[in-house]
Amino acid sequence: MKYLTRLTPFLTLAALSLCGHVWAQANYPDRTISLVVPFAAGGPTDVVARMLAIPMSKSLGQTVVVENTVGAGGTLASQRVARSAPNGYTVLIHHTGMATAPALYKRLGFDPLKDFDYIGQVVDVPMTLLGRKDFPANNFQELLTYIRANKDKVSLANAGLGAVSHLCGLMFMSQVGVELTTVPYKGTGPAMNDLLGGQVDLLCDQTTQTVPIIKENRVKAYGVTTLTRLSSLGQLPTLDEQGLKGFEVKVWHGMYVAKGTPAPIIEKINTALRFALQDPQVRQRLTDLSSDVPAADKLTPRGLQTHLEAEIKKWTPVIQKAGIYAD
Repeated sequence: MKYLTRLTPFLTLAALSLCGHVWAQANYPDRTISLVVPFAAGGPTDVVARMLAIPMSKSLGQTVVVENTVGAGGTLASQRVARSAPNGYTVLIHHTGMATAPALYKRLGFDPLKDFDYIGQVVDVPMTLLGRKDFPANNFQELLTYIRANKDKVSLANAGLGAVSHLCGLMFMSQVGVELTTVPYKGTGPAMNDLLGGQVDLLCDQTTQTVPIIKENRVKAYGVTTLTRLSSLGQLPTLDEQGLKGFEVKVWHGMYVAKGTPAPIIEKINTALRFALQDPQVRQRLTDLSSDVPAADKLTPRGLQTHLEAEIKKWTPVIQKAGIYAD
């Protein structure tokens, strides 16, 4: 009896704690949710995040605020979310860089396959190869001729080591057989600003950011990175059809939370994501930017996990062969 008496306070605390967890899950969300973007404001991943935040807020009944945690090729943001409380109030949206980080960083502060729970894939985005408006080459064939003759003078910007713009640039240089001067930035936003300002020559970037400025003739566009032309840029040839056979780079995005987040909360966030992707304004904007919503089975936690595993297997040998490391 004395033993039970001693146990009673602990049992009471345990019961109260369990009730608290159940209440928190049932009432989620009851405050603002942070949607963490690994890159600078104005960049393509930021554009996607801000596009989704408002309709997701409507679905969840609480404000979804976009927060930019910039640095180390997106790994600072990923580490922040991995180490956050598993309660659904800190959500990560990241692109293909989530799959390349394990090969790029020898001392990575998180494991993409062990430290996260998955919400679902978000959107697939093609890329375009651009030049500053006053760059001498007016088309892709002129570009090849110019960079082969002036390779030491041509700069190729990217969003940072391991960013998709960096990988796209590496693939481009590999296929044309020319090593250009690469200029890394903390996100594609500032890289694009310098391209528009004439401080750098070339940039490979996602259509979420490039379609408007291409249509406004603020840059020179040399090709798209898909195997077929884009409906929103029908006059712009693919790099494949212009001689870079098989050149294809498509950026996929996913949404994550810290490992251990309760299943009911994951389900609510996934529902909000699906709701946002069905929003008429979002769908029209994605169409205008030549971006695609993944198939229904990709919008699930399992769909994202399976895709991430496959992408890590795809990119790891490529990066290791190139001998590229960020630390």
